[in-house]
Amino acid sequence: MSDCCGPSGLGEDPGRTDHTPGCHQPGAGPEPSASDPRTRIALIGSPNAGKTSIFNALTGLRLKTGNYPGVTVTRSVGRVRVKAPVSVGAPSPAATHVYLEDLPGAYSLTPISPDEQVVADLLAGELSGVARPDAALVVVDCTVLERSLSLVAETLNLGIPVAIALTMGDEMERRDGHVDAAGLQRALGVPVRAVLGTRSSTLAPVRELLADPSSWSRPIVPPPARPGAERADWAASVLAESGHRAPRENSTTSRVDRVLLHPVAGTLVFLAVMFGFFQVIFTVAAPLQGYVETFFGWLAGVVRGHVSNPVVADFLGSAIIGGVGGVLVFLPQIMLMFLLISLLENVGYMSRAAFLTDRVMSRAGLEGRAFVAMLSSLACAVPGIMATRTMPSSRDRIATAITAPLMTCSARIPVFVLLIGMLVPDTARLGPFNGQGAVMFGLYLLGGASAMTAAAVFKRTGSLRSGLMPFYMEMPPYRAPSVKSVLLTMWDSSKQFLLKVGKIILATSVVLWVLLSLPAHTAEADGVRQHAAAAALAAGAEPEAAAAKGEAAARSFVMDNSFAASIGKAVEPVFAPLGFDWRIDIGILGSFAARETVVATLGQIAAAEDPENPDTALATMRHTHGPKQGQPVFTAPTIVALLLFFVYALQCMSTVGAIRRETNSWRWPLIAWTYMFVLAWGMAFLGHQIAAAVGG
Repeated sequence: MSDCCGPSGLGEDPGRTDHTPGCHQPGAGPEPSASDPRTRIALIGSPNAGKTSIFNALTGLRLKTGNYPGVTVTRSVGRVRVKAPVSVGAPSPAATHVYLEDLPGAYSLTPISPDEQVVADLLAGELSGVARPDAALVVVDCTVLERSLSLVAETLNLGIPVAIALTMGDEMERRDGHVDAAGLQRALGVPVRAVLGTRSSTLAPVRELLADPSSWSRPIVPPPARPGAERADWAASVLAESGHRAPRENSTTSRVDRVLLHPVAGTLVFLAVMFGFFQVIFTVAAPLQGYVETFFGWLAGVVRGHVSNPVVADFLGSAIIGGVGGVLVFLPQIMLMFLLISLLENVGYMSRAAFLTDRVMSRAGLEGRAFVAMLSSLACAVPGIMATRTMPSSRDRIATAITAPLMTCSARIPVFVLLIGMLVPDTARLGPFNGQGAVMFGLYLLGGASAMTAAAVFKRTGSLRSGLMPFYMEMPPYRAPSVKSVLLTMWDSSKQFLLKVGKIILATSVVLWVLLSLPAHTAEADGVRQHAAAAALAAGAEPEAAAAKGEAAARSFVMDNSFAASIGKAVEPVFAPLGFDWRIDIGILGSFAARETVVATLGQIAAAEDPENPDTALATMRHTHGPKQGQPVFTAPTIVALLLFFVYALQCMSTVGAIRRETNSWRWPLIAWTYMFVLAWGMAFLGHQIAAAVGG
């Protein structure tokens, strides 16, 4: 696509960016072919003007929206159903489609960052493989009309039909401001329509406009093309003709910001919000998780009772229910986290968080926009890395992209919840607070501090050293989030998690089941089964319970001598200093495709060893060979080491691919993977040693 960042490597602007939508943009429509004759209309506007809300309402798609600048960082295409223009005397118009292209927010067509570059390239017809749009629909936030006229002036000089969608009229009215849409249309000489992006009913006039851009009126004389006194005079005349009265300051936003933007009080509020965040995840989601666990327990019982073929029963019980189900039980925590993040984004808190951390980020050699990318990585590192496109400095973008994966993403939640539950009793309290939630907060804080420390180190290296760029970010007014928007955002993010479970984790679980089941060692397994069953009967067990003991022993024998065990034992010397056995090693190897795979792996092994009580089987798992044979696997030092390993390791191929796309080089993802693996191993070893020393 566009060479918006220059050549990769260490040139003037390293890190060329691919602007095509990725897998983390569910809902983006198909790219129209070059031969498609239908009209293409670019949707442009300043950040946070309501552009993507209008796009979603017109196309029926569900791109992510939020009450802060920089949500849209890629170009997305959707189809809008309109009535085809007809000539006089022709039959009633038939329905047809036009293409609407949602572009990243831009304050100007003179780009200073990759997301603004894609806007300039597309409108100039210089975006490789993409035709120049036939028209432009400029979304203007009327509460900042004076500032927006600069972008309008530049667009009117492109030589294509232009129309204006005037948003935020309801807020303008609440704050005693005024602008007359008809007067603005006369002043600009182009169609102007007042809309509310969250109410699709107000978009009918815009839909009618989109049907025939060739009929749009144009200014007789375009506005001054360059900034200066002439353009300022033109803007003043437009404001006067439209009856513009600037809105008063939002009193509620001002009062709240006096607290939230205070360097001390604001920081304490931010930490309190994040601490409460994880308290809610553990206290509210725990009962819901119990219901999901009960469901999968019931499902496992149905399989055991109705599937007579032992191979099929083992596949369904171990690979599907034990593996995939072992990850799905954490869906309540995942959905709750996405819900809370969506609320923070839509209420307008993200910009404040960036402002608060700008001073801290500057010590790391970055600026506040880097924190927006890092905070976005709490949901998933991929959109967080893509959010670096809003940053003007290419070196800052690379430094942020290769350190953002240290922020604790949602994929780590199943791992953390599982391990924290084994390490900290659910009755543990830290004063009035849940102890498990406090530990989770500590892990997230550790990830954030580590990301900033790593960024500081990289920014002091020769390749990425650069001066601090001036930081500016618009502070949107606080807005009550739409319930529908918040719930849809939560569902879309949760759906991506479910799709990952249904694809990557299911495939990994099936492969792992095969590796754990072969070679079958049928004769030896039968001998182990009979011996274990006889021993259980001799100890007074019921015949049915003795048979279950024998089956579990046979399954454990097969797993301990399987292909998977051979692979795990081959890499055991690497991880043995951390206290890991071959079963954990297999989970870690699988987790480099997706972190949640380690939960599926351990769940599958535990379900095979004790189908009735997999949680107990996991907690009481013991080393099967070597100097630690017979000793518990999941001791406190080992759990601490495993938690720290997952805090630091880069275990997501989607994230590696995102770094590759954003830097246009394999150099940086390889550097990121290597330094994070070394850091993960070193911190896990240190944590294991400290925990062992403290615990005696």
